[in-house]
Amino acid sequence: MGVLAVLILPLLVVGISGIVYIYRTVVHLMSKSAVRSKVVVITDALSGAGKGKVGKMMVHMKLSRLVMCSRREERWNCLEKHPQIHFGNPSGLETFTPKLVLLDLSDINCIQDVAKEILDCYGCVDILINNASMKVKGTVQNISLELDKKIMDANYFGPITLTKALIPNMISRRTGQVVLLNNIQGKLGVPFRAAYAASKHAALGFFDCLRAELQEFGVCVSTVTPSFICSYHVQPQPSNWEASVWKFFSRKLANGVHPVEVAEEILRTVSRKKQEVFLANPIAKAAVYIRTFFPELFFAVVAAGVKEKQKIVDDK
Repeated sequence: MGVLAVLILPLLVVGISGIVYIYRTVVHLMSKSAVRSKVVVITDALSGAGKGKVGKMMVHMKLSRLVMCSRREERWNCLEKHPQIHFGNPSGLETFTPKLVLLDLSDINCIQDVAKEILDCYGCVDILINNASMKVKGTVQNISLELDKKIMDANYFGPITLTKALIPNMISRRTGQVVLLNNIQGKLGVPFRAAYAASKHAALGFFDCLRAELQEFGVCVSTVTPSFICSYHVQPQPSNWEASVWKFFSRKLANGVHPVEVAEEILRTVSRKKQEVFLANPIAKAAVYIRTFFPELFFAVVAAGVKEKQKIVDDK
């Protein structure tokens, strides 16, 4: 009996590890099969953190017909240099060389023509991943209305214009998936990012409504909301104002997820057709919970943080 009791724990650990390994293997295979031979469009694929996300997705999506949208043509050269991207065919299955389409989502007037170019690549779109985003930081009174409009164009009007141009193709075939990569600021406002937060709130609201409207046509709408996406090389550094609740809250909220984590979650979302995913650490999730159920507490903490930060700026 004593020997059996000693062996139970190791056997239990080995058994659970085996189940986890099998589960991850199945999920990995499902992710690959979900995009095989599908036409996948990714916006803003080659800029900033987008390279990290796309690099990871390319490893899985080499069996798909990938259309990558970028604002600058010269960034196409960096695609082949990225360490996570290769165009080999070790599995012996048919692979497709990614196609590049130039697209600046802040230029609303050109999007209809670009959408036609995207459809001309393969004749249809199976999966649209709205990845583009433009950020600005500053007080409301210091950000011009012109810049506010540019942020709204890039983060809201651009993605919805492209989506509206491509979903008729999905509806006519009664299949497809639209994925919005959003941000935690679509769920709560962070000081000094008013225009960005407004654009993300608007985008999330639009795609939530679109989800219900397209369900009867067999088109899935998914939103993936990380907290903040870390730079591909740079990790957040601790700030020099550590003492208050806001300092702790702010630092944890800004300590975002790695682009590779985001890419893996997008792949899982596509393969399982998830409707909504919130990808964040417990502190960020708690912030959204507090904002929803205890708004006065949330507003007080945020206001205290703004006052303290302003005091530090004044002292300097």
